[in-house]
Amino acid sequence: MKDITEELRGKLGFGCMRLPMADGNVDIQEFSRMVDAYLAAGFDYFDTAHGYIEGKSELALRECLTSRYSRDKYFLVDKLSGSFLNKEEDVVPFFENQLTACGVEYFDLYLMHSQSAQVFEKFKKLRCYETVLELKKQGKIRHFGISFHDTSQVLEQILTEYPQIEVVQLQLNYLDFEDPAIQSGKCYDICRKFGKPVLVMEPVKGGHLANLPENAEQLFLALGGGSPASYAIRFAAGFPGVVMVLSGMSTLSQMEDNLGFMKDFRPLSLMELKTVAQAAECIRSQNLISCTACRYCTAGCPRHIAIPDLFACMNARKKYEDWSSLYYYGVHTAQGGKASDCIRCGKCESICPQHLPIRQLLKTVAETFETE
Repeated sequence: MKDITEELRGKLGFGCMRLPMADGNVDIQEFSRMVDAYLAAGFDYFDTAHGYIEGKSELALRECLTSRYSRDKYFLVDKLSGSFLNKEEDVVPFFENQLTACGVEYFDLYLMHSQSAQVFEKFKKLRCYETVLELKKQGKIRHFGISFHDTSQVLEQILTEYPQIEVVQLQLNYLDFEDPAIQSGKCYDICRKFGKPVLVMEPVKGGHLANLPENAEQLFLALGGGSPASYAIRFAAGFPGVVMVLSGMSTLSQMEDNLGFMKDFRPLSLMELKTVAQAAECIRSQNLISCTACRYCTAGCPRHIAIPDLFACMNARKKYEDWSSLYYYGVHTAQGGKASDCIRCGKCESICPQHLPIRQLLKTVAETFETE
């Protein structure tokens, strides 16, 4: 079998966590148009997971991709997610259901999802790695890797214990690269040490690096071309050993923008790198909550608090200081689930890829919006 790096076409991956939506469901017509445009541009890498859009991402890929194109036209990635597993015997049925949902007989790449010290211990207890490696021997998985959210020490432990790992998916962007909590840079260095190719997730940090504060946006405008998102994606794609950068595109216009600068990719120049560093300082000065709206926190919340939406209201308040943030706080809490309803159980913090102090942040949100 070929090395995974020999099979990839280009460096732009289609992340299927944030697809176009209509009335609570994936907009099949729009997603099909996006799939067609992406493949026509010479790319083929699609990344999903069972939890994305409450299972609708996998089903949409079957309808818009796998039922419409021959198997050699796309490279499909799925993941084993620990939140759906309680015992060792759950792994294979979960995996088989994913194959059915996606409408395929094998996955080109299968990742141990969102590995951290806690999740890794659960996966070892349930023998997830051993089971998935056996599925690989059976030909149901072509390549095997992990997606990772923890410290560099934990990553080194996992790569040492399971040298069969072929590739590592990391959160890497210009805001997080030197962040002491995310440790993007340190984790990247561990991948280089072990000779593992890197797949990048959250290069635009859940949209934060596409929708910049005005002073940061002006810095990029002064360069004379390119969207803020283009500089963020090119920053991530320019590192040695980075073989794919995922973009969670939800509109055709976003895709067309990305295709425009990634079809003939060029790394950032020294001037552009300097501008990126300046933009990062502008963003940090606003002290925004660095939530990427992955929504991992909401599924297990016993009070059904729409945590990402409330954090978005808080960020809007800091950015614009206008009435609309209070209005939308009311919209997102109309059916209950106010920030003050938090019982501080900590389930959200244990699963947050950004390592946010969610309980304390919710207290601040409540003090901001519920005393007015």
